[in-house]
Amino acid sequence: MTSVTGLHHVTAIAGDPRENLEFYTGLLGLRLVKRSVNQDAPDTYHLFYADGEGRPGTDLTFFPWPRMGPGRPGIGLAMEVAFSVGEGSLGWWADRLVAANVELGGRETRFGSLALSFRDPHGLGLALIETDDPLDTAPWAQSTVPERHQLRGFHAVRLWERELDATARFLTGGLGFERTGEEGGWHRFEAGGGGASRRVELRALPGERRGAWGTGAVHHVAFRAPDEAAQAAIRRRVMSAGGHPTEFIDRFWFRSIYFKEPGGVLFEVATDGPGFTVDEDPETLGEDLILPPWLEPRRAEIEAGLSPLGGAVTAE
Repeated sequence: MTSVTGLHHVTAIAGDPRENLEFYTGLLGLRLVKRSVNQDAPDTYHLFYADGEGRPGTDLTFFPWPRMGPGRPGIGLAMEVAFSVGEGSLGWWADRLVAANVELGGRETRFGSLALSFRDPHGLGLALIETDDPLDTAPWAQSTVPERHQLRGFHAVRLWERELDATARFLTGGLGFERTGEEGGWHRFEAGGGGASRRVELRALPGERRGAWGTGAVHHVAFRAPDEAAQAAIRRRVMSAGGHPTEFIDRFWFRSIYFKEPGGVLFEVATDGPGFTVDEDPETLGEDLILPPWLEPRRAEIEAGLSPLGGAVTAE
């Protein structure tokens, strides 16, 4: 049966968009690969950060809503986004983060790999995981981070659930994940042959309150479908597993369906293509405000409602 092939992107809610831009391009060294707006609420930005080419599996995106209150941690949310870094990089990153006054959550070992956790300025839980997994990512020459230490795409996404079994069955039956391990209460599931950018980790917390969206919270987790035919097959599989996916939605850079897993986390399945270079030159990704064709007639109105963002931070 057709299955998802890994993580496509993760979308979270941010506060001030300029603080968000400075943190992810300046401190973390990611590339702003698309500067756009939320297609369902075009009075706010939609900012996409990724590797040097904007490949699926590397893309953390944000809806900045500075007037929104903070999210409430709890079940039914993705609680942490972990990125892969090269072996021997955590010491360098710890020094860099501390120098920027980022409070570290400490180092630990997860499934045999060294991990360093922290939060972004608006409360989003992040982690860096040392790995020698083969990764399909592209370095960015203008990053503020040396190539050997650059973030190399997603490692895993961690979800809190009230109970494990229903979500586990949905991941395996609906999306084609395989259950591959358990450690310290975390249960690992992998898709597409396993490895970095193909992992979801679940923890059951039956006594925990339900989480709520707000700044610092993950809005949704998106998984990869190679093309539209595969996406249609996955949609049928999700329905057979008891899910209720939307119809296909054209996001211009990819096509999407959305649905909630049994524990309440919002999932998306997005196609790999056509990608971010369909309407921008690869060398100038993220430099200009890009709107999908159906919003282009409203450009003057949309631009007037957005706060000035400024440019991404790059190496000298």
